[in-house]
Amino acid sequence: MLTLTSPVETPLHRLRAGGKLGALALFTFALFWTHSALVLGLGLILVAGLYLGAGGLRFARHGLQMLRPLWPFVAVVALWHLWLEDLAMGAVVVLRMVTAVAAANLVTMTTRLSDMITVLEGLARPLAPVLPPRRLALAIALVIRFIPVLSGRAEQLAQAWRARSGRPPRWRLFGPVALAALDDAETVAEALRARGGAG
Repeated sequence: MLTLTSPVETPLHRLRAGGKLGALALFTFALFWTHSALVLGLGLILVAGLYLGAGGLRFARHGLQMLRPLWPFVAVVALWHLWLEDLAMGAVVVLRMVTAVAAANLVTMTTRLSDMITVLEGLARPLAPVLPPRRLALAIALVIRFIPVLSGRAEQLAQAWRARSGRPPRWRLFGPVALAALDDAETVAEALRARGGAG
């Protein structure tokens, strides 16, 4: 639960967490600054090349699996722009979304949670009089880690529903997913208390 770091060791694992997070921030800013589908496509090729070059097919396959929860959103965006007959803008939005999430996953897969907390804690130090930096950093890091975990849990629940019923689950998953999130949060809270709290 507390780590989604890839077990496949890559050269990216040895890079400093601060550098990777800074590069991700700049790369994401560039993605949202440009409106060229060609440039965004090149960005996606660059990210795919980093996956393949850093860890090979096994690592890239893991990264592709982490993108699975994104495909329904891609489909909705694509269909919406198809209905608007604005395929160029649809391609820009889809490429931007897939590339940004793939890049974020790459950083998540190659950075330990403890390293991310250390970086975020340093950035949050100016807020110390208002909010303890370690608590804020831990909260942000846990949100980053929880998003793909909850997406995977929702997909598992959807598959279980489809196995028992021919109808799509739609809104019926809201309750089970919310309960699963609360259960996971309680488990993490107990683990943190056992280790002395959030600091």
